[in-house]
Amino acid sequence: MNNTTVIKYLIDTNSLITPYKTYYPFDFAGKFWDQLNHAICNGDIIVLDLVFEEVKKGDDQLSEWINEVDSSLILNHIQPAIITRYAEILQHIQMSNFYKEKALLDWSKTDAADPWLIATACTYGYRIITFETKNGNLNMVNKSARAKIPDVCSVFGVACEDLYSMMRNLSFNM
Repeated sequence: MNNTTVIKYLIDTNSLITPYKTYYPFDFAGKFWDQLNHAICNGDIIVLDLVFEEVKKGDDQLSEWINEVDSSLILNHIQPAIITRYAEILQHIQMSNFYKEKALLDWSKTDAADPWLIATACTYGYRIITFETKNGNLNMVNKSARAKIPDVCSVFGVACEDLYSMMRNLSFNM
């Protein structure tokens, strides 16, 4: 019997925009984007519709690239199981002694992808890929106005990694 667990990655918007703007522009790192597209087509990387929409807003090569991704591969966040988890995540932010009201207001916006990413990862067992790092100083005295993906992921048992970890695990090469 094969006990190998298949890892699926749910990618945050910043894990697409940051490489595009800094490390892997299309003019000299096209291979990165080809491998990323291949991993999306294979189902190794999942793109949530809210992330897709955020990236599409740009008027650049990245928005052109994301528009070429097969739309049938984009995951719709409006699913009952995901919505249930989303409500739990917002309730956590609201009830936590570590966050200011602004954190809840920001994550409650209809186009805020972060809580939906975590809800989706909870629902399907995905790992989130993000460049966000933990707050590291969450406490009741100095409440944070900004909830961060890794902090909330740790509460909900969701694995959270950076882009390079995913690239290594999927055997990207440059």
